[in-house]
Amino acid sequence: MLKFEPISLENRDIITSFTLKGVYRNCDFSFANMCSWQFLYGSEYVIINNMLLIRFWLEDNRPAYMLPLGKGDLSEAIKLLEKDAKDMGHTLCLLGVTSDAVLCLEKLFPGEFRFIPERDYYDYIYLRENLVGLVGKKYQSKRNHINRFRQEYDNYCYTSITQDMIAQCLELEAKWCVDNDCAENEDLLNERRSMTFALEHMDELGILGGAIWIGNEIEAFTFGAPITSDTFGVHVEKANTEIDGIYAVINQEFARHIPENYLYVNREEDLGIPGLRKAKLSYHPTILLEKSAAIRCKQD
Repeated sequence: MLKFEPISLENRDIITSFTLKGVYRNCDFSFANMCSWQFLYGSEYVIINNMLLIRFWLEDNRPAYMLPLGKGDLSEAIKLLEKDAKDMGHTLCLLGVTSDAVLCLEKLFPGEFRFIPERDYYDYIYLRENLVGLVGKKYQSKRNHINRFRQEYDNYCYTSITQDMIAQCLELEAKWCVDNDCAENEDLLNERRSMTFALEHMDELGILGGAIWIGNEIEAFTFGAPITSDTFGVHVEKANTEIDGIYAVINQEFARHIPENYLYVNREEDLGIPGLRKAKLSYHPTILLEKSAAIRCKQD
């Protein structure tokens, strides 16, 4: 039986030794995400035969898994996960399976998986240079918003988030929560818990963050962490919704300050929220990263 261990801050180096070298740019492989959401999903890992295996738990206490990563035998790793699920009375379910991973599974197990696309969980991936430059007619409205903001708030400044700013970031998020009725929304309450953990453990998680100041107040902040060697994930973005254009500004400023070795920026899913989907599409993703659930339908 596989001996999974809970994902924790102490696991960062060993887990990222697999994920940062991986080819899958989906946000599910961000260690910062896995660790800061561990309270909800009970995420666990085990390394066996040079493969990283990750298990987590769905609401009805069903196990689900991510695609194994590493230089070992993927076919054997999948069989180990299948046995783990079967030992608990469940069918193997892999989540966050990208299109290239679908092809890989089909090659190894032709016709033995059922793939269910999950549009609400597709990732929006952009070229970093596009988010910084906003060049061309398709970004005209973004430039207009930014220009109006800068004319009205010519005293604004952007800074990286440091430990002494965390309390002010959480204060802004608390105001955002009031405006968005977090108390009545379990998903937003969970997001707040995850975000608080991430901010309080930025260094241990490898998180980089940025904030927009107007006068002495933080009016927007964002943070994220590497997913692969060429892809940076933006995990959280919050702003004073009464200030027009501030989301466009924090988006551009943060992209500008992300280390240049990251060619791509993954701004995660839209979760089926219409306004969020419209906003993410308006930045014209270079890759709309399809993700599916893969259900093992043939048992040996």
